[in-house]
Amino acid sequence: MNTIFHPGASPARSVYPSPRRGPSPHLGALGLFGPPRRIALPLPGNETGRWIRRRGELAAVCVFADAAAAEEFGLRESELRNPAVSTSYRPAWIPPPNQTVLDAQARVCTGPTQTRPLSEEQAFRVLGTILRSARGELKGAEVSKSQLGALFAAMTIRANAFPEATQWSEGEARAMKEFWPQLVQVLPPDVIFIADPEGTIMGGTSSIGPQFVGQGTAEMRLVGALREVLAGGHLGYEEVQGVLRDILPLELEGGKSKQVSESLLSAFLIGQRMNRETDRELKAYCLAFDDELGPRPVADVKSLTHYGEPYDGNTRFFRSTLFVAAVRACYGESCLLHGADWMPPKGGVTEEQMLKFMGANTHLSPVEAKTLLEDEKVGLAYVSQREASPSQYVLFLFTSFIHLHSKFV
Repeated sequence: MNTIFHPGASPARSVYPSPRRGPSPHLGALGLFGPPRRIALPLPGNETGRWIRRRGELAAVCVFADAAAAEEFGLRESELRNPAVSTSYRPAWIPPPNQTVLDAQARVCTGPTQTRPLSEEQAFRVLGTILRSARGELKGAEVSKSQLGALFAAMTIRANAFPEATQWSEGEARAMKEFWPQLVQVLPPDVIFIADPEGTIMGGTSSIGPQFVGQGTAEMRLVGALREVLAGGHLGYEEVQGVLRDILPLELEGGKSKQVSESLLSAFLIGQRMNRETDRELKAYCLAFDDELGPRPVADVKSLTHYGEPYDGNTRFFRSTLFVAAVRACYGESCLLHGADWMPPKGGVTEEQMLKFMGANTHLSPVEAKTLLEDEKVGLAYVSQREASPSQYVLFLFTSFIHLHSKFV
């Protein structure tokens, strides 16, 4: 670091422990816990014949991440986990999906040309897993209702609207014929509706689908829209807006939606994605989130660089974005980072995880971030999607159950 920032100086003069102990008053605004160990790297004042405007000195702040520190500062163990050596970054409070069904979703919950039909062996294994789960035989590895909604929505749309090459394979048809009479006895009504909304796909074995209306105003509106989506159709701007007004802000408990059935919601989201959203549908999603949040604060700075790396993080290489932004802020260039703590489908290391491990506050509101950006002695802030757009963040987490790659979440 000395070579980079002051190549002409000796190590003894340029790199030194700061005599000051405890958190910097400015880094304290960022929420860094103390007392940290600070290594101060003075920046050169005149490297190329001109003075470089800078914010003081570049400080590397290290926090002792041990059990004592966790107890002292009230940190959970998950917040102190070192991202570099972790084998899994998924938050413990998000239950994992059933892997057998998730693998099947990766094949069939996609577009009309990308879908890869299941073989007979795969279809028998997937439907057998669903049957055992519905009977309560898969403790700890249950197939969630959101997974059921996504998978059966995909099967229905493929049967109703996809080209012949990506419709049901013969193996899938045989497996469904074998398992459906048993499944219809144990699956909840909303899932049966998704699998056969008009009673025409499964051979008329049940009248639940055609008669299903949902519970409450929000579900009734969602079911009406879903009938069109499951037939391969598209919705108008007002229809999508109406559905979203009913379910936003989205609240989850253990991966389950409070407002509407999670199977219906996942079927709606994956169905629109498979049908390829129109411009008016995408506009409805974007404006729905904007309406929920209202006007955003605008920082009064001469320039602002914002860094929004892929929110699902990295699993294969190191990203230096966080540290590049910190260095630029030291040189007077205000920088804003934004991201998430964990996000599907990759679920890799994110900037927020690194900040948490260093002891930083990752719960800044947009207004608090604006204050830091305008402070000439800081000029650096991180805003989590969890704080800036709560509904969108929860919707992202919801997609971890349904293998959704969407333009609007």
